[in-house]
Amino acid sequence: MHSLLDRKKKEAGVGIDLMFSCVGCFWVFLSSALVAICSFSFISSAWIVKDHLKNKDSVSFGLLWHCSESLDHMYRCYTFGGLGKFAEIPSSSWQTSVVLCSGGCAVLAVSSLLAIITIFLPSGGCERRICTLAGYMQMTAVFIMGSGLLVYPFGLNSTLVRSFCGDSDIYYAGDCQIGWGYMLAIVAVMLTLFLPFFAKYAPKEHLSPTPLPTLL
Repeated sequence: MHSLLDRKKKEAGVGIDLMFSCVGCFWVFLSSALVAICSFSFISSAWIVKDHLKNKDSVSFGLLWHCSESLDHMYRCYTFGGLGKFAEIPSSSWQTSVVLCSGGCAVLAVSSLLAIITIFLPSGGCERRICTLAGYMQMTAVFIMGSGLLVYPFGLNSTLVRSFCGDSDIYYAGDCQIGWGYMLAIVAVMLTLFLPFFAKYAPKEHLSPTPLPTLL
């Protein structure tokens, strides 16, 4: 009788361990979504844009790309100096921003992978340690990417930007303005602030099976 009860308890415990935590699932979903959003915003060319409604020529700048309207009225995009020529990015501030933003996004991607792994782990110390590690990595990613976003506007005083945006300066875009790519990156970093909080409550609760009556 006791062996049968122990077996039922173990089976019930395994069933509970395999249950997905609602907070954990939301944490995994949000982590994955923010990795996609950060990656998309960082490769976009719309961080600094020139309002083509008020100007005859239009131009936009991103971390690695710049787009402009050619003489045949075609909108073409180019990498800064070509891929693999990091030194030809027109400003040291933008070079620093590229390193920080891409590095922060990579850290966030690794933490998202750890979050996915925790879904398939039973509740226990291993799951809690991985959730804690992922939470710290996500907090680190916030500081790294946030620093990259703060450094980026320092490059507005570069010669290339001035040639299109007029009298632009640090944190002043001149004839240009902040584009949707930069704003999307800011929103993504702000949402990433909540990930460490969800990581704290993501582990599945280890509940004991309901005690059976002593008469049984």
